[in-house]
Amino acid sequence: MPLLLSPWLLLLLAVPVLLAGEAVVRGWPVLARFNVPVPVVGGLLCSGLVLVLKLSGVVALTFGTKVSAGAWTWLVTPEFEWVARPMKNLNLPLLVAFFTCVGLGAPVQVLRTGGRALAVLLLAATVLAVVQNAVGVALAMALGAPPLLGVVCGALTLVGGHGTALGFAPKFEQAGLASAATVGASAATFGLVAGGLLAGPLAEWLLRRRGEKLSGPLAVPAAGSAVVASFLRDVRALGALGRTALLHGLLIAACVKIGAWVSFGLDRVGASLPAYMGALLVGFAVRAVHDAVGGRWLRPDVIARLAAVILPLFLAVTLAALNLAELATVAGPMLVILVVNTLVSLGFAAAVVWPLLGRDHEAGVMAAGLVGFGIGSTATAVAAMDAITRRRGPAPRATALVPPTGGFLIDFTNAPVISAFLNFLR
Repeated sequence: MPLLLSPWLLLLLAVPVLLAGEAVVRGWPVLARFNVPVPVVGGLLCSGLVLVLKLSGVVALTFGTKVSAGAWTWLVTPEFEWVARPMKNLNLPLLVAFFTCVGLGAPVQVLRTGGRALAVLLLAATVLAVVQNAVGVALAMALGAPPLLGVVCGALTLVGGHGTALGFAPKFEQAGLASAATVGASAATFGLVAGGLLAGPLAEWLLRRRGEKLSGPLAVPAAGSAVVASFLRDVRALGALGRTALLHGLLIAACVKIGAWVSFGLDRVGASLPAYMGALLVGFAVRAVHDAVGGRWLRPDVIARLAAVILPLFLAVTLAALNLAELATVAGPMLVILVVNTLVSLGFAAAVVWPLLGRDHEAGVMAAGLVGFGIGSTATAVAAMDAITRRRGPAPRATALVPPTGGFLIDFTNAPVISAFLNFLR
């Protein structure tokens, strides 16, 4: 009989999961050398253990992932909805807080001067979405599967992720793919795992071919064990900032709350956007006003410290709760399409995006970011970029441009691409 565990237990396990991930990466330095993020390792270790227990017949554990506790959901919910205590994903406050940090941490000057790189990145991601759909449809037809399966295992779930898959599922079901929601969830899970594991190694391969030397604060020595990013060290560093960190945390909370109302307004006007969009836009607006008036009180280093604590917690909670048993349904044509599209995405980033962006350090980090959100999610993209820059030095343009591109800009172009393929294949 399945045993459903409390979502709060999942939250309590987040730090142990991260510490376990750190231990594994320390024990296997090759993971650090190829920039595999610690939270990805820890989260998959936990969900993998749950899968082993289930397959061995010991116990079928499942984590609950939704909560209705008002104290946890208030920040991310408009008051008129909050009074009804709606069920929300446990990881939603962490997700929205992280994207608020993205908005607050994006200096307008970097975004302005990175115009060409931003355009290239967005165009490349859009072209990748078209390529993924085209490859998926062609393979589905060649394998005798419904052509719509190729889109579901293409940009719908790889570039789009779980949210886009669930949002479009009713339309695909109306078009004749009855299992669109189930298939979409499985394909998106596949992409999340693949993106978390492959984005970092791609950047490492590109930068090593270029001959780049390690220069980051956590550079791995030529011999000996790797120096691994430490969650507790990041927490201590944040605590050392004291009142400054507290004030910045309160600002993030305020942006999250205001952003809940902005997201509600966007929904009311028919804009189908991710739940974190409102807070992200509020963060951008606050940072833009701060920079425009010459403000000095908003410290990017403190925002980065807060993000370095929030993002691992989000990924640990998200990946630890993954139902990897879903991947058992990723078989036959579906598995072939997903594997080929993953390889095509890696090749596209290396052969097209890397040269277009200049074949330098920033280009390598941005290529990894594209793979991260192009087959996984923006969160896994940022985690991979963080692992790279800790070892190989900062990449301010990449860390400023990739999150908004994967976080919301791609939604404006990917949705029409998906709709066009869907209408053509009806």
